[in-house]
Amino acid sequence: MNENEFYERHAAIEQRIGQACERAGRDRGSVQLVAVTKTWPPEIVNLAIADGLRVLGENRVQEGLAKAPLCRSAEWHLIGPLQRNKIRHALSLFTVLHSIDSLQVLEDLARISEETGARPDILLEVNVADEATKHGFTPKGAEDAVRKVLEDGVLRLTGLMTIPPWVPEPEQSRPHLRALRLLRDRLEQMFGISLPELSMGMSSDFETAIEEGATYVRIGSALFGKRVSGAWKPQRTPDSDSYYLQN
Repeated sequence: MNENEFYERHAAIEQRIGQACERAGRDRGSVQLVAVTKTWPPEIVNLAIADGLRVLGENRVQEGLAKAPLCRSAEWHLIGPLQRNKIRHALSLFTVLHSIDSLQVLEDLARISEETGARPDILLEVNVADEATKHGFTPKGAEDAVRKVLEDGVLRLTGLMTIPPWVPEPEQSRPHLRALRLLRDRLEQMFGISLPELSMGMSSDFETAIEEGATYVRIGSALFGKRVSGAWKPQRTPDSDSYYLQN
């Protein structure tokens, strides 16, 4: 991908985000574009940063840790599952954890956050469609998770995240996106707290997600093109964190 191709893609996405915000009666500043950089090499990531993208999303802790030192200054978000044995490493880089999906991870995250002093924003991943192949809390499980966070009093819970089922038309995602927003509203009322963030919407349905209240949209292929599996991997050496994290 050359610079002009990326800049054109980015401009088109920004225009579509702006138009979706206008339709929903929202300010453009209420939606944060998270550029999903999974498998893309640092030189491509640096193109994105040079074009004004400052929030980058990685699916794997080890890839983010290996890539970040090779990139310009940016804010890194973890958008993939957080394994319990990688929490300490994740806290050294990521400022927002989008996909907290179990009480066990919450327990370990609270303990290690207290030890290290790291306080990233966290979002609970909710499996709104109850898909057997997806991670995440059930809506009832999300209630239990919020209750636990409040009882522990350590973590900074700021909202919810979901990955709707794949559908051929964006409009078909709307019921699932709306379900997350309504769950958020119910949890706010139930616990008397503010949960301002909704991480929902990807390349195929981000405009619908914005119309339904998304504050983070996670966009990869629409920005970078089709992902090539294995296009970039962290260098693995026995004395590196990337090696340790992969074993």
